[in-house]
Amino acid sequence: MLDLLLTHATLPDGRTGIDIAVASGRIAEVAPGIAARGAEAARIIDAAGMLVTPPFVDAHFHMDATLSYGLPRVNASGTLLEGIALWGELKPALDEEAIAARALAYCDWAIARGLLAIRTHVDVCDPRLLAVRALLEVKKRVAPWLDLQLVAFPQDGVLRYSPAKDDPSCKLSALQLLEQALDLGVDVVGGIPHFERTMADGAESVRLLCELAAARGLRVDMHCDESDDPHSRHIETLAYHAQRLGLHGRVTGSHLTSMHSMDNYYASKLIPLIAEAGVAAVANPLINITLQGRHDSYPKRRGMTRVPELMAAGVTVAFGHDCVMDPWYSLGSGDMLDVAAMGLHVAQMTSQAGMRACFAAVTENPARILGLDGYGLAPGCHADFVLLQARDAVEAIRLRATRLAVVRRGQVIAEAAPAVSRLTLGGESRTVDFLHNRQQ
Repeated sequence: MLDLLLTHATLPDGRTGIDIAVASGRIAEVAPGIAARGAEAARIIDAAGMLVTPPFVDAHFHMDATLSYGLPRVNASGTLLEGIALWGELKPALDEEAIAARALAYCDWAIARGLLAIRTHVDVCDPRLLAVRALLEVKKRVAPWLDLQLVAFPQDGVLRYSPAKDDPSCKLSALQLLEQALDLGVDVVGGIPHFERTMADGAESVRLLCELAAARGLRVDMHCDESDDPHSRHIETLAYHAQRLGLHGRVTGSHLTSMHSMDNYYASKLIPLIAEAGVAAVANPLINITLQGRHDSYPKRRGMTRVPELMAAGVTVAFGHDCVMDPWYSLGSGDMLDVAAMGLHVAQMTSQAGMRACFAAVTENPARILGLDGYGLAPGCHADFVLLQARDAVEAIRLRATRLAVVRRGQVIAEAAPAVSRLTLGGESRTVDFLHNRQQ
């Protein structure tokens, strides 16, 4: 007896009429005709030709700030620097229980959207490490339903920040606070080299943090060159230290927005170095297009890194949501299809292959960056997947497809009714079938 049998599915690779058999929380078989062979299951779901995908994965988020929009005030300018200033104002008033409550509410949003793995940066520039403790507790509580990976993120700069500013009795350095967060169970080493006081300090912070990660056997994910300044080139330093320390496949540069302002000659040298060092890249389309280019009149720069060029060079590129209703961004709902849609528009990736690549940037690519075990739709993988009201990946992005069912370890943990609109026009009633773009 199977735990679950999902029939007549379409998969992201284009296969149709596929059945997925689940036993003991794992995918037992993926093939056509499993149901026809008389397989029995505790529950059978007919996908009716709709798309079944592995779960959505967010490779870059800030859960310690999420849903704090309006605290202590609204970001009036909508800029990155006012957002950072706002977070600085909010931090002294932070409460561990409130951080956890907002994070848990967001996790509910994520699960309902089929987003079952999130890498979140958590600010360690706080002698109390309140956000760290709150999110470690959240990670524990949501573990049955969602994989939460924490990055020790020195928001104010690991060399620039002085803990004594917030607590005169604190004798620890920012680097020691970051190490303390790792000791408590945070998973990944973070950084923000472009926010240090000088370019030299930024480069030194990359060296220190990469060596710390290498010594502890951890991954690295740095906010890197989140700037319109083409001379902000810390990604080059990050790639160098990844190569020097043998951190291939364990290092990520997030944002990398200065690359959209770099000249093509320098980029032609830089991108192969990133690929050679095995460094991954995370773009955050919704936020990059919003916060960058603020000093431009016209023409305005797009504000997102060179996604298609990085992909073409063999770099693993993912998209992140980054912010939802926080000091930096007043919008968002945890929908990674929104992120993919913005990404394909900004990067002009509107070919069929380009749009499918953007779907991969919110599923399999970030799963690779996070190092998720058992991710995918093959026998032996965890039985984690999402049934979408769409017939392929492009249609899923176009429609921001309804999540008909979200499955975690073989159990349905979220369901939604199909989206249907009914018209009454001139006394005649009919439904609108957006799926096929025709009226019935």
